[in-house]
Amino acid sequence: MRKCPYCDFNSHEASGAIPEAQYVKALCEDFDQDLEFIQGRPIQSMFIGGGTPSLFSANAYRQLFEHIQQRAQFAVACEITLEANPGTAEAEKFAAYRAAGINRLSLGIQSFDDDQLKTLGRIHSAAEARAAIAMARAAGYDNFNLDLMYGLPQQTPTQALFDLEQALTFGPAHLSWYQLTIEPNTVFYHQPPVITAEEPIIEMQDLGRELLDQHALLRYEVSAYALPQRNSLHNLNYWQFGDYLGIGAGAHGKITRASADGTSVWRIRKHKQPRHYLANSLSRRAEQVQLTSAALPLEFLLNALRLRTGFSTELFERRTGISFSTIGKRVEYLVNQGLLVWHEAHIVPTDKGYELLNSVLEEFV
Repeated sequence: MRKCPYCDFNSHEASGAIPEAQYVKALCEDFDQDLEFIQGRPIQSMFIGGGTPSLFSANAYRQLFEHIQQRAQFAVACEITLEANPGTAEAEKFAAYRAAGINRLSLGIQSFDDDQLKTLGRIHSAAEARAAIAMARAAGYDNFNLDLMYGLPQQTPTQALFDLEQALTFGPAHLSWYQLTIEPNTVFYHQPPVITAEEPIIEMQDLGRELLDQHALLRYEVSAYALPQRNSLHNLNYWQFGDYLGIGAGAHGKITRASADGTSVWRIRKHKQPRHYLANSLSRRAEQVQLTSAALPLEFLLNALRLRTGFSTELFERRTGISFSTIGKRVEYLVNQGLLVWHEAHIVPTDKGYELLNSVLEEFV
């Protein structure tokens, strides 16, 4: 395995056999240590991501799901998503993953241009990407996401639109279409490629969004497009500032606790390095921090304003435990600037506000 030069996720290069059994055992123990946070709530969704989770066998996930189901309740329509790279060896596992209980796939295509795939450090070819999507459909997956990038090094609007058109021929229920960004702690940050200029980027966005709209893939989040009723349930929970557990090396969780003193919100992080995570069996947690009242509004808005539908004042108060009046005047200011709409206790970014979202959020820092 190797790490892509643009990736700043908690993934690591590795060689030799993967300690699958040891890692699954650690995940089960990790879940048990976090069981107190569930508080009787059913599990609505699961997302298996980070690195290359499709390197694990279907049997490994079956063991994990059985362990969790013995201790917690799954919702009737629980959405279980697996991130997968389009290598042929992994794609052949899709039917087994479905039989194990995984009912949604997210395929990291990124581009259908072989030269761009090499630049991005991807290990698959455009032909393998197409084959993987076909295999996913053959395995019975009608609910799948394709990850695509635009604004790739020296990419033209015509090339970006070609990638999008190729993806749409497969009829995905969901598409994550996002601009390449250069993040710290990546190879591209230290050895930057030639980045596409701003004007072609804007043209890519305009043409691409028009094409997606023609295919009934509605933009419901900054970089997420879906057919009606096919929004990612797991990601919606993030963007609505819901609670979630994070198990596994480097995983993050967010938990709300209610007490006589009021609501408190906690961020929990697990040990990042896989070897440290596996070694710390007494507690997989590396950090557990309570968010301050001052930090909560921005934490909420960083997520909720990514949604095209915005948020309600009731949701803000329920998820933060803070009165909406604490941000009311700043919201009014942004309404007067034409960046937000406040109608019947609901806050929605205008088209202009959505394009200038970072500027909107700066008002709450």
